[in-house]
Order: sequence, then C-alpha cells, then structure tokens
Amino acid sequence: MTKINNQPHRFEDDPVAKALRAGIEHRATWMYLLMDEARKEGLDWDSFARRAICRCGHFHGAQKVDACPDVQDLTQFYPYFINEDTEKALEVEVLEKTEDYLHVAFHYCPLVAAWEKQGATPEEIAHLCDIAMDGDRGIAAECGLDFTIEDKIAEGAEVCRIAFRSKK
Repeated sequence: MTKINNQPHRFEDDPVAKALRAGIEHRATWMYLLMDEARKEGLDWDSFARRAICRCGHFHGAQKVDACPDVQDLTQFYPYFINEDTEKALEVEVLEKTEDYLHVAFHYCPLVAAWEKQGATPEEIAHLCDIAMDGDRGIAAECGLDFTIEDKIAEGAEVCRIAFRSKK
C-alpha cells in the first residue's frame, strides 16, 4: 500500500491560500462523492469521468487561448495556468520556465487532502488523481501543448511534477 505524504508546509496562515485550499477541497469532495455514488450504481469511473473532466479542461484551455497573447510561449502561458494565489495554495515551485518548456512541482494537493478526509483508499486516491489530471491534459490539448506528469503526491511522491512543452 502506498503511503501518501501530503501536508502543507507554507502559507498555512495566509487567508487567501487557506480559502483557495478549502475551495479546491470542496470541489474534490464533490468529485469523490459523485464518483462513489456512480460506483454504487455499477458505473466504472473511467467510463464517464475521464471524458467529463477532460471536457472541463478543454473548456478552461479555450479560455486560456482567448486570454493569453501566445499560449505556445510558456513564459506567457504560465500566469494563465497558475496565478499567484494558486501558487501559494498548491505550494508551487517553478523548476524551469522558458518559452518552450515549463516544469513545475506542487508541494501540496488539496484534492488529495479532501479524498483522504472522505476515507478513500490510497489506490482510489491514485485513480482519482489521474482522472483529475485529465483536466490538465485537456488544457494542454486545447492549447496545443505537450503535457507530461512525472510524479504524483497521490502515488506516494514527495511532490507532483508536471511539464508542458511547446509544439512550436
């Protein structure tokens, strides 16, 4: 069984970070409870949830395309993907940011925290995380970017590490 280590380390007293974390946890609680009820009805999570979450990602990706002057320039894309408040809530560390490559680490995940509070097993949390990441996959696809997930807190890693690459 995977041991998940997901504790906030910074911005614990920041009211905006706390509020944003609570909002993300609320969203993740909705997701888990909907998925749990669907499973009770005999539905496989992958049969419907991945498409729905990816649609959400495409919706948000289209907004980024409309707002960002050049989504293929990842230095311009970054603040549209993650704003300053979200940086605090997720304890984001920018590992590398160039026009063609964006590599970030998230040191805290409010979604995982919510799923743990609901009593989800580590295996369920890993599955829920991968489904939730379909939103990021959808954003990347809508923006014409390559997207890679390198590590996940939900699978026992110390951080979530993701990368975007421009297709220029």
